Amino acid sequence: MSASLSSSPPPLSSAVPETQRILLLHGPRQPYKLVEDYPVPKLQGDAEVLVKTNTIGLNPIDWKAPDYNFAIPELPYISGRELSGDICQISSESSRFKIGDRVIAISTDYRDPRKAAYQSYAVSFDFNTVRLPARISYEEGSTLGVAFVAASLALCICMGVDFSDVADGPDLLKIVKEIDPALIPEDVRAETLHGISDDERARPGDWLAVWGGSATSANLTVQLARLAGLKVATIVDSARHGLRISNHKFIRPDLMIDSHDPQRAVQILQHNIGDEVRFGLDTRGKDTAAMLLEGLTKGRSTSNSAAPGGRPPSPPGTPRSSTSAHLIGLTGLPKGAATEGVTLHSVPIKLFHEVPAVGHALVTWLERLLEQGLVSPPEIIDIEEGLENVNTGLDRMRNGEIRGGKLVVRLAN
Repeated sequence: MSASLSSSPPPLSSAVPETQRILLLHGPRQPYKLVEDYPVPKLQGDAEVLVKTNTIGLNPIDWKAPDYNFAIPELPYISGRELSGDICQISSESSRFKIGDRVIAISTDYRDPRKAAYQSYAVSFDFNTVRLPARISYEEGSTLGVAFVAASLALCICMGVDFSDVADGPDLLKIVKEIDPALIPEDVRAETLHGISDDERARPGDWLAVWGGSATSANLTVQLARLAGLKVATIVDSARHGLRISNHKFIRPDLMIDSHDPQRAVQILQHNIGDEVRFGLDTRGKDTAAMLLEGLTKGRSTSNSAAPGGRPPSPPGTPRSSTSAHLIGLTGLPKGAATEGVTLHSVPIKLFHEVPAVGHALVTWLERLLEQGLVSPPEIIDIEEGLENVNTGLDRMRNGEIRGGKLVVRLAN
């Protein structure tokens, strides 16, 4: 009996019902409606797993999309970008997962409702799924997936950061340049392959300015940037978030600037760093991205003149031009602004779910970062209970109650 059991193949599924509870959006500016008997999604192909949802992480786009009628490919629609739970079905015996594994499912593919988080069971690609270490709770796991992907792609692709020396992390720029270009989605191909040249890639000691430092995406960006040896200037509402951020082990910046007066913030950035700040990342929108663009361009010159603040110019023979800079907009970029000397970047999120080599590199790296305690999940502001209370949570986000952390929804088991 023992020998027979040991030679049996692993189970491909635990008990999975035919129907489930989900939330459906029937139209713009409407609340999500609870449906009690919706079909459980089916796996398609060898790269997919089915996850029983334990906790859902809420993101701003979950309320902004219906309110402003964007990123809704069809109606009725299932939303939700990230969740944690348990693997309950796998497509193949060769899967790197087994039934019962605790995981994070990161759903950046909003066009496939099977992968949406607002349901009791969700499909995920195995290369978009992160195994949770024992030290990380379901609630913590539901907070960081989308932010980690956005931060990683911003740093690795738009800035060219090589994380090979950080928990055996990826050099994503090298990975994508070794892939057949036809396999990279056409609308992100130029950013992916030509967004930054090899000699412009960020290196340890370079400065990164992050505008909107209280956002979850900023939290993960700062954590990863510090691991890579970058210096970080955070522009943030100091009255609301300054003390928490300045005392935080993982996201404490090298320089904190109050965003209350944007023009003053630009002046402080220039006075303290000048044209040494080559990289900027904005998490808030076009207006603040324009301010950050001003911070990157103001005082930059093709001549090798003295930098603001009386610092000497770059010495002759400096391997990179002191005038080059890069601005990354997570939620928008300024239109019609002068960008001489600055390259504008949009984060190619599609790479995560459409290029398996990229997704696999990121999720396995996040597993190591969490296991080794090198990355800390964002703070959980509060927990709502039950799928039906997602709407309550989204209303709290609309009303500005959730700042500097995450609101999550725990489903009844």
